[in-house]
Amino acid sequence: MTPTANKPIRIALQLQPQHAEYADIRRTASEAEDLGADIVYTWDHFYPLTGDPDGKHFECWTMLAAWAESTSRAEIGALVTCNSYRNPELLADMARTVDHISGGRLILGIGAGWFQKDYDEYGYEFGTAGSRLNDLRDALPRIEKRLSKLNPPPTRHIPLLIAGGGERKTLRMVAERADIWHVIGDVDVVERKSRILDEHCAAVGRDPNEIERAVFVRGEPGDNAERLLELGVTQFVPSTTGPDMDLSSLRAWLKWRDSLSA
Repeated sequence: MTPTANKPIRIALQLQPQHAEYADIRRTASEAEDLGADIVYTWDHFYPLTGDPDGKHFECWTMLAAWAESTSRAEIGALVTCNSYRNPELLADMARTVDHISGGRLILGIGAGWFQKDYDEYGYEFGTAGSRLNDLRDALPRIEKRLSKLNPPPTRHIPLLIAGGGERKTLRMVAERADIWHVIGDVDVVERKSRILDEHCAAVGRDPNEIERAVFVRGEPGDNAERLLELGVTQFVPSTTGPDMDLSSLRAWLKWRDSLSA
């Protein structure tokens, strides 16, 4: 499968909102857009994942609403929203609202959740990996139904990104509903998971080429970039974090993207 034939190669940045002042986060999001990033993502946690576990941190969706005003071209979204933290109908309304504020630039990224400290500190039931995946499965049609009822409706079909590589449940949900699939892993992992996703697509009657495939990347593009392209990956996501907010990896991947069309 080679969806690169009909999908643009896109470079996204995951801007991790930890160990930094909000002014620096806002400046970095705008700088990433000015450099040419196609998408700027945040994440959905309540505490840092690296460094001081009680360090500075900011909430995801409040910040996305602010980014909707402070940026103007790049798509924005969470990589990814934790399904457990918000009622599905409320999340749909939040997404619709940020979609309007941004002028139709929101990507609704969602996953089942995994960071137990968030759950414990904020009073959510952690459950099990299986129960959280079941909750996500049940939430997705509720989100779709609420989006169809809202007045005014979204400005466009809000792209749904589902993250994860669970071969039985997650990839089935991706095949059934996602516009974008994000997976974490090396080339061998991406190859295996992509093959299984294709099998789920065949089972549900979905053209696998309809699904944009995204993966985290580090450093500068190398041979793995070409191998990932061959596997159908067209969205590449370097990341940066506070307090320094280094964009050198983003710059390298943007240069690579632009060289392919030169």
